[in-house]
Amino acid sequence: MRPLRESKVARAKDLMGRAVHDRDGERLGRLIDFAIDLDPVRIGYAVLSFGGFRHAGEKLFALPPRSLAFDPRAEILRVDVARRLLKNAPGFDRASWPDMGDREWGARVYNHYGLTPYWE
Repeated sequence: MRPLRESKVARAKDLMGRAVHDRDGERLGRLIDFAIDLDPVRIGYAVLSFGGFRHAGEKLFALPPRSLAFDPRAEILRVDVARRLLKNAPGFDRASWPDMGDREWGARVYNHYGLTPYWE
């Protein structure tokens, strides 16, 4: 992976596959995608892969991008939630993504993390 220590802006491809850790430093999974809201253009969700081995038993989670922070020393992403909060989050599997344009679904995601949806 390309080092990101010196920049405040990163290419999405340089973030894909980065480890995501919780507030206690425990590895939760890895960043696999971003969902982009096209009207107006902005990042709607970061998608985290959690658990499983080679996609078996894996669960995906949409995270509000504001919940993520980049740790330049470790070159990982951190999410300010506990592992148990993520385990109870609305998730989905790789073969069955939700309609991320559904504002009701999106509100449940943002509210789960204690954040106001960006469209409100």
